[in-house]
This record gives sequence, C-alpha cells and structure tokens, in this order.
Amino acid sequence: MLPWTALSLALSLRLALARSGAERGPLASAPQGDLLLLLDSSASVSHYEFSRVREFVGQLVALLPLGPGALRASLVHVGSRPHTEFPFNQHNSSQAVQDAIRAAAQRMGDTNTGLALAYAREQLFAEAMGARPGVPKVLVWVTDGASSDPVGPPMQELKDQGVTVFIVSTGRGNLLELSAAASAPAQKHLHFVDVDDLHIIAQELRGSILDAMQPQQLYASEVTSNSFRLAWPPLLTSDSGYYVLELVPSAGPGATRRQQLPGNATDWTWAGLDPDSEYDVVLLPESNVHLLKPQHLRVRTLPEEAGPERIVISHARPHSLRVSWAPALGPVAALGYHVQLGPLSGGASQRVDVPAGRNSTTLQGLTPGTAYLVTVTAAFRSGHERALSAKACTPVGERPRAQHPGSQWAVAGE
Repeated sequence: MLPWTALSLALSLRLALARSGAERGPLASAPQGDLLLLLDSSASVSHYEFSRVREFVGQLVALLPLGPGALRASLVHVGSRPHTEFPFNQHNSSQAVQDAIRAAAQRMGDTNTGLALAYAREQLFAEAMGARPGVPKVLVWVTDGASSDPVGPPMQELKDQGVTVFIVSTGRGNLLELSAAASAPAQKHLHFVDVDDLHIIAQELRGSILDAMQPQQLYASEVTSNSFRLAWPPLLTSDSGYYVLELVPSAGPGATRRQQLPGNATDWTWAGLDPDSEYDVVLLPESNVHLLKPQHLRVRTLPEEAGPERIVISHARPHSLRVSWAPALGPVAALGYHVQLGPLSGGASQRVDVPAGRNSTTLQGLTPGTAYLVTVTAAFRSGHERALSAKACTPVGERPRAQHPGSQWAVAGE
C-alpha cells in the first residue's frame, strides 16, 4: 500500500500546485523596450578605462531579458562624431549582444557628447534602425564626466520625448550638471562609481531599467508640436472594463476631447494639437470588478518649427546659380540649412551645408541648359527637418552684357 500512498500524495501535490498557479494567473511577459547604451569612446578615456566600461556593460546586458519579444539593445560611441556599433535589430539574443560589446573598439577623437545625444535621439525613434514605436525607451550613458559640447539641451529633448535617462559617471563629472541631465529623481538615475567598482551597481541598475520598461503610471512620450503619445500599465483586461481618456487645454476654457478605449489598451496618441501648449490629461479606468483611481498628467507640446518660406534663384550662369531663401522665423531657431540640387531629368545631385546665420549660397559645377530641382531644408535640434523646393534652370551660354548708355551715344556720334 505504501507505493499507492506515495503516488496519491504526489498527484495531490501536483493538483494543488496547478490550482495555485491558476489562482496566480499566467506569468508576466517579459517587458518590451529599446535600450540604447551610450559609451564615451573618446580620447579623454584611457584604453584601460574603456575596457573596464565595456566589461561592465557586457555584465549589465547579461542580466537583462534581451530578445525580439522583449528588450532590444543598441550601442553608440561618443567621439568626434557618433558611431553606431550595432542597431536595435542586429542581434536577437543576449549572448549575441554580449559578443558584440566585447568586440567593440575604442573610437578616440573629441568628446562631443551633445552631438552624440542628438544622434541617439534619432536612433531611439528610427524604425529603420530597429527601434519600435510604442515601447518604452531607456538611455544608459556611461561617461568620465567630460564633454566638448553642451549636453543639457539635447538631453532635455530626450527626456521631453519620454526617454528615461540613466547616467553612470566614473567619478570626474560635475554633480550638479549630471543630476540635471539624468531623469528624476537623480538618486535613482545617477551613479558615481570608480571604474574598477562598476560591477557593484550592475544589479541595482538592472532593476531600475526593468522598472522603467514597465511604467507604473500614465506617462507621455514622442511629443511633437502637434501630438503626443500616452502609455500606462495594464490596469484592466478586455473583460473587466474600459478606459476613458480626457484631454483639456490647460491655459483656459476649451473643448474637452474624450476617447473610450477597450480594457486591454495600454496606449493612445493625441493628434491635431496646438504647438507650444499645455494640456491636462485624465485616464479613467472604468472597472466592473473594483474601484480604480483616475490618473492625471500635464503635457506641453513642442514649439512649432517653421521651415524656409520662399526660395529665390538669381545670378544664373551656365555652370552656377545662386540660391537664397527667407529664413525660418518660427519660435524655434534652425541649427542650419542644407541645400540639395539635382537635375530634373535624373542624375547625380549635390548638397551644400549652410550655417544658421546665412540664407544664401552659390552652387557651382552645373551643366549648361539644364533644369534642376533645388531643395532648401532647415534642420532643428529636435532632429526634425522642414523643406521647401523650387525649380531652376541654367542658361545655355553666357548672356551678353548690356552696354552702358554713354557708350552707345559715343558710338552714334562718330
């Protein structure tokens, strides 16, 4: 009878465990998100320091659930110019990412962190680089604290678009500047650690990254001049209720916009908004199981970025012409312009970069008697661009110069 008793106990235990699992519900799925690792690879970092940082980053990603249906990682170097070691869609496993990090070589050059941050912002939202729309974005910046260009403005733009920023400094950075650059609260998002002790913070940083990938409350991201995206944790299911979203202009009386969403929704994008305006958002979870508190948020859209308004073609010669334009006059100043010109019939095009203080340039090396399309594009710090195009044509030959009236009379009098 003992074998039967043992079998009966084993079956009872398995049934109890199954019931317990059913009561807990299914295991939570791995968090989804895009993680961008920004490493100081400039000459201000010694080869030894870079090797230790590279080792730490490899240890960090080994602790994270990387994969196509979970977190994706990308590595960008800070140097004279930013460089992508690998984009989000290149490696589909934790081991592949670790191998790629170990193979990364130091780039050297200047420490242009601000330029790298603007580049990182583009990478975090570029689907061509494997970035996924609608998932949380996290930036981990490992630095020795030095930078050759301003860090504050591009970092603020990242945070304005909903990116969570963690900073790991190896001890020589300015505390106040780095505290302002990191996401709030700085105590959770900023770490000062000696380069030989980086492994001490690996577990804590892992937990913070996973928390950022699974937001606990309503938040806004992908903010533009006329839209923003909202996301929230799964508070309901499709069977337990629905959500009501309300949007009201903060500045004064205005029409309240409402949107009802199913209980399994976790995001929504408001579009058609006014630039540089504040809006109050309320998320109302309407549950038929238990009472849930509404969540509130205030979001400001970005100022409007105005592009060039008018293009003027002048001084047309068989091999050159001058392009002028009315500069962008919106509240956000353009960082600069680029002028692109190509034959309408097809062929190679040329591009000229023009600094923000100028609004004209002369294009050389053109073909006589050819129609061209000229495009002037204003580039902004946010990464957005605004363009305007016009047609231009080079003459077949040099135009004869008009004679001075005095010369004509002199000839006539002879």
